[in-house]
Amino acid sequence: MNLVGNWSYPTNIRFGAGRINELAEVCEQAGIKKPLLVTDKGLASLPITSNALGLLKTAGLGDAMFADVDPNPTEINVADGLKVYAAGGHDGVVAFGGGSALDLGKALAFMCGQSRTLWEFEDIDDWWTRADSDGIAPVVAVPTTAGTGSEVGRASVITNSVTHEKKIIFHPKMLPVQIICDPELTVGMPAIITAGTGMDAFAHCLEAFCSPHYHPMSQGIALEGLRLVKTYLPKAYENGTDLEARAHMMSAAAMGATAFQKGLGAIHAISHPIGAVFNTHHGTTNAVVMQNVLRFNREAIEQKLETAANYLGVDGGYEGFYNLVGTLNETFSIPKNLTELGVVNPDLDSLTKSALADPSTGGNPIEMTYDNTLDLLKSCL
Repeated sequence: MNLVGNWSYPTNIRFGAGRINELAEVCEQAGIKKPLLVTDKGLASLPITSNALGLLKTAGLGDAMFADVDPNPTEINVADGLKVYAAGGHDGVVAFGGGSALDLGKALAFMCGQSRTLWEFEDIDDWWTRADSDGIAPVVAVPTTAGTGSEVGRASVITNSVTHEKKIIFHPKMLPVQIICDPELTVGMPAIITAGTGMDAFAHCLEAFCSPHYHPMSQGIALEGLRLVKTYLPKAYENGTDLEARAHMMSAAAMGATAFQKGLGAIHAISHPIGAVFNTHHGTTNAVVMQNVLRFNREAIEQKLETAANYLGVDGGYEGFYNLVGTLNETFSIPKNLTELGVVNPDLDSLTKSALADPSTGGNPIEMTYDNTLDLLKSCL
């Protein structure tokens, strides 16, 4: 296996097994002398995290850690993390973990030098220009899952703990300046998390590919990302120690998040409010609603999915692609509907309004209205 490279699109990426050992060097290149390693509660006590902290400590960079990160991080987590960051006199963040830890780490590095509140930087119009760019600290991102691709993103998804809405906080300088993608860090992922995060990457690629916006580079990246997930996610799910499959899935995750510069759609517009209210796993929620959204968008995406099916070696055009999603979900024991996922007695009016307010609606191939979005949500239950 020779899956090693030094990439600079969209930022600096060190890819390959064992490259976590370069963590101290990467911090030095990022100009970080006293990092705060941000991870989640589940990872905090694991050997991969202890190893990362040891690498930092040995290099004289300390071993400070903040791990009070919820599965769907909130502004409360951000506030708590900022206190630790300020008290420790830190000058940068090592965001270490899955999407939650990466998003929170980026939010801390962004907010540490701002005077406005977090919600004043929501991804609306040009609100990002309100930020003091000079106050944004550098981030080194180290993903330990293969799904969100947050390591190559310029935003963080933070849940408002009061309104139970997921908000996208955006600024171009939130993009990590250095990334280590080491597939060995994902070997210990349970099969259920492997499946959920992998289907998140698939959803990113699928929605980017189907988005009506013009971005040929993202279009090509999304298509190849779909192929990587189709080929290698079943292998990673079946054998968690398959390093080749794990490596290709890390690539697919980064590709999906790079591709969705072209846009997302109804899958994420529904998944975001469901996750915020019912605390469901984001990638798994995406997988649950995926076929329903494919039916919802069929008129606008049928020809595109014929192209995708041909590239993926799937017979049957749109129907073949639709059935592929069903086969993947069945293989990974994904719940058959939102009710089975744990969405019981939902406030459909509130969820519909939240879905329509989500920025992802702008990239959906079919215009989302109150009535058709409500019907779509009902079909997912």
